[in-house]
Amino acid sequence: MRYLPRAVRQIRCFSHVYREVSLNELVGNQRDPIRRNFSSYFVEKYLDSAKIEGSSKPSLVFLRPFSSPVITDSDIATPNGEKAGPLVEYERRIASGELIEGDHFQVDTIQLLQRLYDELIEKEDECQLDRYTSSKKAGRSRWLWSRLIPQSTYAPVKGLYLYGGVGTGKTMLMDLFYEQLPSNWRKKRIHFHDFMLNVHSRLQMHKGVADPLEVVAAEISDAAIILCLDEFMVSDVADALILNRLFRHLFSKGVVLVSTSNRAPDNLYEGGLQRDLFIPFIETLKERCVVHEIGSSVDYRKMGSAEQGYYFVGSKYNELLKQKFQELVGDEEPRPQVVEVVMGRKLEVPLGANGCAYFPFEELCDKPLGAADYFGLFKKFHTLALEGVPKFGASNRTAAYRFVTLVDVMYENKARLLCTAEASPVELFESIVTVSDARKLSPRSSSRSQKRDDLDLCVDNELGFAKDRTISRLTELNSREFLEQFEANLKKHSQAVEA
Repeated sequence: MRYLPRAVRQIRCFSHVYREVSLNELVGNQRDPIRRNFSSYFVEKYLDSAKIEGSSKPSLVFLRPFSSPVITDSDIATPNGEKAGPLVEYERRIASGELIEGDHFQVDTIQLLQRLYDELIEKEDECQLDRYTSSKKAGRSRWLWSRLIPQSTYAPVKGLYLYGGVGTGKTMLMDLFYEQLPSNWRKKRIHFHDFMLNVHSRLQMHKGVADPLEVVAAEISDAAIILCLDEFMVSDVADALILNRLFRHLFSKGVVLVSTSNRAPDNLYEGGLQRDLFIPFIETLKERCVVHEIGSSVDYRKMGSAEQGYYFVGSKYNELLKQKFQELVGDEEPRPQVVEVVMGRKLEVPLGANGCAYFPFEELCDKPLGAADYFGLFKKFHTLALEGVPKFGASNRTAAYRFVTLVDVMYENKARLLCTAEASPVELFESIVTVSDARKLSPRSSSRSQKRDDLDLCVDNELGFAKDRTISRLTELNSREFLEQFEANLKKHSQAVEA
């Protein structure tokens, strides 16, 4: 009974603030002013207490080699005898010629995803996956009752944490898994950036509640038991300090996590502030998820055409960039526009028309903007013309982080990029290195050459890992295959609007 007075107070407070919030809301950012304004509130609070719809990527997958394990019909049959699941769809796409040949790493991974799919099918009722059976009314009643009598309902199956190098097909495989899940299940697929922006927005909304993280976890789990997070990456201390408590609440409410990342769990938030308080989350993650590495060293994004697309090297192409922008705009006159982002904040677009936006690099990556701004931008525009991307180093490290985030958001939204840059994608980041890479650098022959060469060298583990993903995605965004698919999607969208 000691919980009753506290629970009654929380229910009264909660009755004023509880509302349905979509997981697609766009808010705050790891590096934007809004998050910074209230990040200190959460850091301080949790330092005290801690001692804190799915879209397919145009990624490529590949054929199972003859040496791969044999997959039988019994491996991919549902309880009623019908074939279903990600492995079935994987085989179908191979048979139809939609996929290209590759190695056994994806086969191993798709088999794990199929196994998880089969477990979920078998334990659908136990996991309360059906959103119609688990009605909204029943869900809220369960939540209110759980406030009076604290209880845990861990899922009977473990999730899956997939990690590996860039371009190995992690996102594509997770999306393939997600797409095969029954439409009536409580599920959500979302980019990690977007997910954390939403979490911080909800936390701000529930500031007056005794444990806002539990309220947020209840809202998320009420909407989605299966949570698919793409590109799990922690670089912000405010995120790091809340993740353990947030996911302990989510897991205790039956959430099953499926996630992709470039980094192994033990390497998440490596070298970050107060990392000792983040370590418990790593243990929680490994306890509730099967950790699987996709060990392929091949970047399949780079197996597309080597055509240049709209990526122009050198400032001499700035006029050509403007010309290409005008061609895409057509007869519509480009003019300054304003995009509403979140919480009353607005993003000024220097020039925009017909779904195309034009920005100098400084306006988009040298200002205090972040993922929330970029998500807002691509909700209104499908094409970005970006002028003057510089080479990155210690002198513009913050701009490099923003550019990495920008490319991530573009890729997530399947947007088209036109840009002029100081160098090729690889050369843009050649001065960004991890700590281990920095140690491997050979000594210079003279102190003068060392000073000249390493003056702008940026040693940053998070950025050093993220750059490979950005280079890979820039390559794919400018491939013939991606641009053709973009045009096809744009045409299909236009026809749907006209109809």
